Amino acid sequence: MAVDVAGSEMTGRMADGMESGGNARRLIDANAENFPVGSFLIPREFRPHVHAFYLFARRADDIADAPDIAAAEKVARLEEVQRALAVDEAALPDWAVPYHRSLLATGNSAANGRDLLSAFIQDATKPRYRDWGDLMDYCMRSAASVGRVMLDIHGETEADIAGSDALCCALQMLNHMQDCKKDYVALDRVYLPEPWLVEAGGGVEDLALGQATPAVRQVIERCLDETEALLRRADSMPASVRRRGLRWESAFILKLAWALAARLRRQDPVAGRVKVSKAGWLACGVSGILGAW
Repeated sequence: MAVDVAGSEMTGRMADGMESGGNARRLIDANAENFPVGSFLIPREFRPHVHAFYLFARRADDIADAPDIAAAEKVARLEEVQRALAVDEAALPDWAVPYHRSLLATGNSAANGRDLLSAFIQDATKPRYRDWGDLMDYCMRSAASVGRVMLDIHGETEADIAGSDALCCALQMLNHMQDCKKDYVALDRVYLPEPWLVEAGGGVEDLALGQATPAVRQVIERCLDETEALLRRADSMPASVRRRGLRWESAFILKLAWALAARLRRQDPVAGRVKVSKAGWLACGVSGILGAW
């Protein structure tokens, strides 16, 4: 169960450690192109815990994506963190220590952090996906776990967890569609179901071209159909969140997700990165916060 750690000595030590060891705020700002993470909407007393988790997630993801680390070594490193998290601080790398201490301070479960690591371990060894169910299994661990951590940190025991899971899985799929070319060219990973591409008359190699082929476009539309179904399930989720800052941020993110899905309907992520404009961000922020007031 989450506990309120506002003003605690542990929170202060954790925040100091993050600033000296990883500068989590700067890391967040550098990686928050699509959706706000730990923004000013989050109450100050919870930000060290959010930042600790983000630092943990970002550094673990860096290991999974590192081109100069062999797959077996990636798995070994990440599995070691899985075993030691919330158990043995001495066995953890520096980047995992703030989240480890956050878990101890709040009494929250390490299960979601371990689930996230399992997704990164999978990234090191599994470059293709069979179907939507296969992707959702991955997204539940790579993305829904993040939403659950946020709810835990805020003590939101009565929130719509299924709606949070749907929103986070939708965000993950939107990111996969945005980065479909980059993921294939740079990492040989394809998060569009490969059999869908073959059924449409194409293949994963289409993702390296200058623009989307009809097969790629068909699969993106199919993924968007499924993703928008997730967003419809998530539409009622912000209203279930008790803490106003997290409720506002959830509503903001939901509006951004719908805006990005609409852009992916109109634009080609193979030809160039599709994203929401700054004006679009502002509009989503205003409408999301007002709608969740």
